[in-house]
Amino acid sequence: MDLKSKIREIDNFPKEGISFKDITTLLKDGEAFKYAIDKIVDDLKDKNVDIIVGPEARGFLMGTPVAYALKAGFVPVRKPGKLPGETSKYEYDLEYGTDCLEIHKDAILKGQRVAIVDDLLATGGTIEATAKLIESLGGEVVAIEFLIELEFLNGKERLRDYHVNSLIKY
Repeated sequence: MDLKSKIREIDNFPKEGISFKDITTLLKDGEAFKYAIDKIVDDLKDKNVDIIVGPEARGFLMGTPVAYALKAGFVPVRKPGKLPGETSKYEYDLEYGTDCLEIHKDAILKGQRVAIVDDLLATGGTIEATAKLIESLGGEVVAIEFLIELEFLNGKERLRDYHVNSLIKY
């Protein structure tokens, strides 16, 4: 199936010069959505994954069905102040400023095998921060899965120490 044909591109959103990749058109197509999830599951099925981690918010959409299919748990990574329990945080640099992500301190157990699932790989900063959070809790990141990769931003280079799989490349 040509998944790229299921993605709507919106020029100049959210700002001038950006070509936004809108996954809602793929999500509403049940056959395409199932196909995409199945492809990610196929890449993970032999990796003995214990936990799927999805960063806020589209990582929730992609990660939970993958976790369900693998009979693995799901853990959200969120912006500060969104998780009710005790959290670990990781602050990271953006092009202009910093950002921060949090995970519950008891979400990942030492030695658990973790796959990160998200919708899009751009520069890799959010996913690198997510991986660092997992590793700080003792988890092992065995794979990172994306629906879309923007190859021209070289985010995969930032994640070169990990197994990275992307279904659609721009």
